[in-house]
Amino acid sequence: MKKKLSLIVLACALTLGVSGCGSEADTTTSNDRESMMAYSEAIVSSFSQTPDEVFDQYEEMSDLQLNLMLLNTGLPVDSENFLSMVESWKAGEKECGEFISYGDFEAEMTSSGIVVSTEAEYENKTADIEFTFDEEQKMDSMTINAHYSTSEILKKAGLNTILGMGTVFVVLIFISFIISLFRFIPELEKKFKKNKTAEPAKAPAPTPAAAPVVEDVSDDTELVAVIAAAIAAAEGTSTDGFVVRSIKRRQSNKWNKWN
Repeated sequence: MKKKLSLIVLACALTLGVSGCGSEADTTTSNDRESMMAYSEAIVSSFSQTPDEVFDQYEEMSDLQLNLMLLNTGLPVDSENFLSMVESWKAGEKECGEFISYGDFEAEMTSSGIVVSTEAEYENKTADIEFTFDEEQKMDSMTINAHYSTSEILKKAGLNTILGMGTVFVVLIFISFIISLFRFIPELEKKFKKNKTAEPAKAPAPTPAAAPVVEDVSDDTELVAVIAAAIAAAEGTSTDGFVVRSIKRRQSNKWNKWN
């Protein structure tokens, strides 16, 4: 309930500010510039009295709700540009301190449209508040340009110079490091070429010659003895007259040759 009440009060304040400035513009002149100056003054007057909690409520509102509220106030601005103005106002107070007062508004025609500006006083420094309007005389943006002293300008310029020179030196050191690595490139190329060269194949080891086959004649001697004993038994004679000779086996291919 408190949230809705604060929004209603702020909407009424915006409406009264716009209507008051608009009626004054109508009584004095019908110039569109004065109407835009009235809209700009209504925004500054309203924002200067708005707490941060209400600004947060604006950001939580939907586009439809915020557009309806702005339509009721009569401000020629949509929800997106209005929230952008809120962010600019917060950034201005963060940079310059708490808002104190503002001066007269002036309108100037530029190539992009009409710019309405005023000089404002903050806690820490002064600044220019500028509103830009498009060709349809709708509020496009708001910027707050702080006024810096000569010492502050020189300080910022010095910091920017140091930062720029430091960046240049870092880049030069990095480039020098990269160039110093170029001397390793030929060695790496030679190494890759050596790895790609195929090594000659080693000659196969000679096959060992087969060992000569030693004929076992022990079995032949036993065979002869058995045959001699059989013959002696058949003839009824002694085996003393027999001479045992070793029998050498011939290769099968030799038998085939004679056959």
